[in-house]
Amino acid sequence: MNFTVVGPGAIGSLWASYLKDAGHHISLWSRQTANQIVIKRDHCLANTFTNNDPSSVMNADVILVTLKAPIVEQVLTQMKSYINSDAIIVLMHNGMGTAEAIKTHLPDNPLLLATTTHGAYRPSSDLVSHTGRGKTLLGAANQKGQQCEFLVEVLNHALADVAWHHNIDQALWNKLAINCAINPLTAIHQIRNGELAQPQYHAQLTAIVSEVCAVINAQGFKAEENNLRQIIDEVILATSQNFSSMEQDIAHQRPSEIDFITGYVVKCAHQHNIAVPANQALYNAVKQIEQRW
Repeated sequence: MNFTVVGPGAIGSLWASYLKDAGHHISLWSRQTANQIVIKRDHCLANTFTNNDPSSVMNADVILVTLKAPIVEQVLTQMKSYINSDAIIVLMHNGMGTAEAIKTHLPDNPLLLATTTHGAYRPSSDLVSHTGRGKTLLGAANQKGQQCEFLVEVLNHALADVAWHHNIDQALWNKLAINCAINPLTAIHQIRNGELAQPQYHAQLTAIVSEVCAVINAQGFKAEENNLRQIIDEVILATSQNFSSMEQDIAHQRPSEIDFITGYVVKCAHQHNIAVPANQALYNAVKQIEQRW
């Protein structure tokens, strides 16, 4: 199949490399100006990809979007004239809130949402390391997307495990809850994930999880506070040496995804008249840091 990977950061580069090795035709769309980009994964041979080529986008069967949430709408709007109406759009990024805008801009395209727990690290622009194997969940965001379950087999052949989720929003809310607990705190305090296991963060994590659970349930999905807290504690332990993506954004003075993580929870909470002071405080703190730049 013909894929265009939009936003070849760590996860995008990982998928581009595996899909190319699986025999697919892969092009990239990035902020780099070069016509070609080389990506080398771990100890594998380097692959060369065409970059920012409109004709490749026009021929793409799948547009895999691995951009950061804040620029998804902007970039896809710029690419809109090149995207075939039959192309499957797959949004694979942290946070929630981009799908509605993409449905408006590309109403005829099948739209899928994805979440992955694969770990990737990009030490330089042409290198990517697969730092941890995980699982990718895929699900439909519109009616045409319901017809695209076959893509699971295609992606699974390239980078297992991939599974279809009939209620992908539930899976995305579960992932969002983990991000709400870990990302803002590690960004504000500039610490590794594992440091959140220290006693001084216990009460704050409990408050965050309690509020997010209330919002998830109000949205019509399922969340049980004790179970969710246990999962978050397990993720903190399993990724103890990692820096979260938001911590890295703040460390390098880049705009973070706070509006699409904690900000999305706060927005939904307001719609349901639910008080979320712990999450609101974290949102305000990260925005204040960004504004100081």
